[in-house]
Amino acid sequence: MKILSNLSSFNETAPSFVTIGTFDGVHIGHQKVLKKLVKSAKNNNATSILLTFFPHPRMVLQKDVEIKLINTIDERIQLLKKTGIDTLVVYPFDETFANQTALNFVRKFLVAKLNIVKLFIGYDHRFGKNREGDFEHLKEYGHAYNFGVKEISKLDINNIGVSSTKIRLAIENGEIEKANQYLGYHFMITGNVVKGRNLGEKIGFPTANLFVKENYKLLPKTGAYIVKTVINNNVIYGMMNIGYRPTLKGKHQTIEVHFFDFNENLYDKIIQIEVLKFLRNEQKFESVQNLKKQLKKDKQNSLNYIHKQYTLNK
Repeated sequence: MKILSNLSSFNETAPSFVTIGTFDGVHIGHQKVLKKLVKSAKNNNATSILLTFFPHPRMVLQKDVEIKLINTIDERIQLLKKTGIDTLVVYPFDETFANQTALNFVRKFLVAKLNIVKLFIGYDHRFGKNREGDFEHLKEYGHAYNFGVKEISKLDINNIGVSSTKIRLAIENGEIEKANQYLGYHFMITGNVVKGRNLGEKIGFPTANLFVKENYKLLPKTGAYIVKTVINNNVIYGMMNIGYRPTLKGKHQTIEVHFFDFNENLYDKIIQIEVLKFLRNEQKFESVQNLKKQLKKDKQNSLNYIHKQYTLNK
């Protein structure tokens, strides 16, 4: 997959099949759109192109509102690489771009730059200044500029529409298994392992302290979670705590991961944690010994779940 940050270096002469959107989460609905795009492009000897944006449009247009995204831009690119798309354009979104009309966007980008012959869009896609462009507008523009428009119908799971908004809400509420079902993969947190206070090690539960540099990254609610990661091509399971460590009088939110049967030094390494299941809410214990007892229960509950879900089902 070619990755471009602008269109000045795009020099494909082949006709293109294009889809547009932020695709936050790259969830199963997005995957359906991309699968159709890639298949149709191959069947017609065309180039499949995804035009996406960063920053997220809402970061630019709603600066007074804190926006949290399911994926960092690097995570989104990582997921999109798996879809088989030929070219990914991560276009810088700013106020100038946002203020152009839908018609100007079609002429300047889709027609003049991307050699478009067919456009694939989700059922609720809108674009252009004030979100004026919709499916009906695109059909008109397609007729005028000789490209087809294919609208992908709404995808339901048990009659519940899949959307990035619903997935964000599930993650915020700690409903990780529901979020993972909608995503089609495990929700991930990517960060750098930094030095902590080594308090976990003192009570027999050493942790990797994760620092996520992207402040727009959505995190689950505070609490304990079952997780896994891949280190040196080995799958490692563990449990993660997101919170303020009230028993230890913590003042800042931390992300701490205790890995099972693993003791390598991970300082300064970037690791990606896959979140499997919510265990319990964060709570303050009367003593460190009580905290240690609870951590032992958490570990056993985690191992039982992992054995049931991942060992027995192999």
